[in-house]
Amino acid sequence: MNKRELYDSFEELEKQTKFTLSQIERIKAEMGKVIEKNAELEIENQHLREHLHEIEQKQKGNKEGTELSKSRKNLEKLYEEGFHVCNVDNMYGSRRVNDEPCVFCQDVIYGDRH
Repeated sequence: MNKRELYDSFEELEKQTKFTLSQIERIKAEMGKVIEKNAELEIENQHLREHLHEIEQKQKGNKEGTELSKSRKNLEKLYEEGFHVCNVDNMYGSRRVNDEPCVFCQDVIYGDRH
């Protein structure tokens, strides 16, 4: 290999190195953007998980507050089958006319009892 070929080889190697360096810089910039976006998404994901947890806790609290006892569930089932569960005028167990709603029955099932 003569001096000219050696010099040309070095120039070609320099061009390739510069091209590779520019590719590395471009990839590095893209990687920085990806890492930044990933960090943003992780933070957003954490906030969404916390928000979901809060909502689930509220719903759990609401369910616990509105959950019927076993006896009230039985009364509700009887009521849905068309029978009175209230004791107004000794109507307990009698058929509701045309399955019309009865506020007294609903009070027995869903009303506050202290």
